[in-house]
Amino acid sequence: MAQVLEFKLPDLGEGLTEAEIVRWLVQVGDVVAVDQPVVEVETAKAMVEVPCPYGGVVTARFGEEGTELPVGAPLLTVAVGPKASDTESEGSGNVLVGYGTGAPPARRRRVRPTTPTGRPAAPTGGPAAPGHVPPAAPGRAHATPADDGSDGRIAPAAGQGPARQHGAVAVGTARVTDPPGSPRGEGPVPVISPLVRRLARENGLDLRELAGSGPDGLILRADVEYALRAADAAPRQVTAPAAKSHARVAATLTPVAPAPEPSQAAPAGTRIPLKGIRGAVADKLSRSRHEIPDATCWVDADATELMRARTAMNAAGGPKISLLALLARICTAALARFPELNSTVDTAAREVVQLDHVHLGFAAQTERGLVVPVVRDAHARDAEALTAEFARLTEAARAGSLTPGELTGGTFTLNNYGVFGVDGSTPIINHPEAAMLGVGRIVPKPWVHEGELAVRQVVQLSLTFDHRVCDGGTAGGFLRYVADCVEQPAVLLRTL
Repeated sequence: MAQVLEFKLPDLGEGLTEAEIVRWLVQVGDVVAVDQPVVEVETAKAMVEVPCPYGGVVTARFGEEGTELPVGAPLLTVAVGPKASDTESEGSGNVLVGYGTGAPPARRRRVRPTTPTGRPAAPTGGPAAPGHVPPAAPGRAHATPADDGSDGRIAPAAGQGPARQHGAVAVGTARVTDPPGSPRGEGPVPVISPLVRRLARENGLDLRELAGSGPDGLILRADVEYALRAADAAPRQVTAPAAKSHARVAATLTPVAPAPEPSQAAPAGTRIPLKGIRGAVADKLSRSRHEIPDATCWVDADATELMRARTAMNAAGGPKISLLALLARICTAALARFPELNSTVDTAAREVVQLDHVHLGFAAQTERGLVVPVVRDAHARDAEALTAEFARLTEAARAGSLTPGELTGGTFTLNNYGVFGVDGSTPIINHPEAAMLGVGRIVPKPWVHEGELAVRQVVQLSLTFDHRVCDGGTAGGFLRYVADCVEQPAVLLRTL
């Protein structure tokens, strides 16, 4: 007899807690194989294809294209054939995006503690006779310890469902609690991410007072935010000791939003949600501006000789060398001389960590927004290898197929905003890096060359740096060395 298995949105790694369905790759009734991609989703990092760990017939899909789902939400169900034995795996296990699937974890069962006589131990609230079940209080459902492999979370009373599909608190229903006199359930409360737990802790909200709207009672960020809004809507107490308990009580109340007055109406216009890559960029730039005391210095450089050197390289045959690759090679040579700028700040330990490798990020504009792919070990690559890697990552960025690993871990960023036809900029540092080199457009300008006025190819270089890792002398020395290499590429021969 066929068995129907449910496949849930897996943990996508890198702290990602949600993803948007971009395109379904299978239809209901299709036959899928183990590890076959079934849906294309977009996270805050990149667009990825999610493989299914089961093989069989797709019986249902959950979520339309454009729907945003939290990690752990059902994606689809698959009807598989009967297992050959009780020990045979149901599928290939939990999905790890970008690396296929692995073996499923072994099932665990919760064991009820027993007394020396072998009988189940009585609840900690007080002794109870064998087989005795305390009566449930009116309007409440009594929860008993689970010994069937469940996680012990409290379930709603029979016939009662949550009044809200996406709200934080089950308003209008008899919320399940322990009977009077019994202790609260112990153990961690299931939340979708540590950020949700931190949000509740900072606002004095007890997560045990909430009924999660996620799968299996999982508490989402929207649940906590809804409870906090309910607490704000309720009358506030003026005494400080009652503030924390007030938030708990208000979380179980039905908030009544006042009718908006005409003067309070939201301004007209198009609202674009900050989510996906755009939302991730907004969060990261805001954090960078908030945490990093940045400063910027800039210099004009004569790039005529660099352009001639590139022309000579490409005329010699072989793969073409890109200008970005030459600039990247100059950056890695400069970082070897000024390692302070290839570092990060450990705020908790109050230490500057200088890194012994250069993972060079470069800004790439795509239809989905700005992304920063990372070239691993750029300091160990020559101009040809850098050109090839830049081309590969740029194509993947435009196709939306970059993996989370290709978008994280950078130590220094090269930003070529000259492609937009501008001369200069003061970019925001890509947190948690310490510096970013900006390159403007290369245009013919009047320039004093060898004591005479001439038309030369001039570029403006700017360096934005974290003032905690170095002073202006170090930043100026780095930028001057880069400008010298641009003006006289032969300077690089000392480090090749």
